[in-house]
Amino acid sequence: MKIGFNLLLWTGHVTEENFPIIEKLKAAGYDGVEVPIFDVSNPGHFAKIGQVLKDNGLEATAVTVLPDEAHNAISPVAANRQGAIDHLKRVIDCAHNANVQTLVGPYYQVLGNFTGKFPSEEELANAAEVHRAISPIAEAAGVKCAIEALNRFESHLLNTMEQASSYVKRVDHPNFGTMYDTFHANIEEKNPFTAIDTVFATGKLNHVHISENDRGTPGRGHINITEQIQHLKKIGYDGWMTIEAFGSALPDLAAATRCWRDFFPTTEQVYQEGIALIKKALA
Repeated sequence: MKIGFNLLLWTGHVTEENFPIIEKLKAAGYDGVEVPIFDVSNPGHFAKIGQVLKDNGLEATAVTVLPDEAHNAISPVAANRQGAIDHLKRVIDCAHNANVQTLVGPYYQVLGNFTGKFPSEEELANAAEVHRAISPIAEAAGVKCAIEALNRFESHLLNTMEQASSYVKRVDHPNFGTMYDTFHANIEEKNPFTAIDTVFATGKLNHVHISENDRGTPGRGHINITEQIQHLKKIGYDGWMTIEAFGSALPDLAAATRCWRDFFPTTEQVYQEGIALIKKALA
C-alpha cells in the first residue's frame, strides 16, 4: 500500500513556491503526492515537478477536471466532446512529464453543472466515447485512468460505486478504471463495505481517496475510516491511499466543493494526523 497526499489543500497549480510542502510531506513519511493538473498551458512545467518529486524520493498521482462546457464529455455538442478529448490529451502530456502513475477525478462532466434530470443514456454514451478515445493515449503515456464518482451535490452522472463500475464496463478499456472516495461514499452509499466490494470485484479499483465527512482532518469526523482501510487491506487492495482535504486556499475550488469554513487549525494537523491514522489502521 502507498500513502499519498493531495496538493489541492494548498494549490491548484504547483510551482516552485510549493516545493517546500513536498519536502515536508516526504519528511512526514508519505510515499507520494497527488498533483493537480488544471492549467495545461505549459506541459513542460510538469517535468520540473516530476524532477522535484524524484529528488525527494516521492512518486505521483494526479487529479484533473473538465474546465467548462467547451470541454465537456457529456455534452450533446460534438465539438464540446472533442474539446474534452483535446483537453484530456494535454492533461495526459502534463501527467507523463511529471511521472504520474494514475489520473483521477471526475473528468466526465463540468463540476457542479447540472441538467436537473437523472443521467441520460445519451450522456453516458457521450462520455464513454471520450474516454475510449483517451484511454489508449493514457496507457501509452504510462498513466492509468481512475474516474471518480462524486456526490449528488457536485455531479449527476456518477454518484455511486455501482454506477461507476457499470460505467467502467461501458468504456471497456483495460487502462480505464475507477476509484473509491470515503467522503462521497459517506453521502451516497448505503453500506461503504458493500460499495468497496462492488468496485473491487470488477478488478478496476485503481485508486482510493481518504477524506473525512467534513473534508477536514482524517479521524476527526464520523466516518469509520479505520475500518474501511482495514477492509480494503483484507480484500487485497494494494494501491494508493491518498488523503484529500480542502480548505480556503483555493476560493474557486472551495465554492465548487461547497466548503464555506475552515475544518482544521493548520494544514500540518491534516497531513500529520492523516498519515498516522492510515499507518495505524494498516498495522
